[in-house]
Amino acid sequence: MKIYNLVMSYFWLAIALGSFGVVTYNGFTLGFDRWASYYVFTVIALGMFFMKKWMMQRTEKHEAFLKEQAQKKNQNL
Repeated sequence: MKIYNLVMSYFWLAIALGSFGVVTYNGFTLGFDRWASYYVFTVIALGMFFMKKWMMQRTEKHEAFLKEQAQKKNQNL
């Protein structure tokens, strides 16, 4: 599951960079008045990247906590 999460986080980063490039290119060629609103997709993809990264760290901390609790429980028996 860790590999999947890592791949998906970089997927969102690639989508953000790709959409930024496409929107910027089209903004210069066709006009920013038409394409500026599409930067929302870049912001959403960046948000998903950072949310995924934050959740991965949170999950690792929680797994470590659960492992520690299980070890304490086994020691008390």
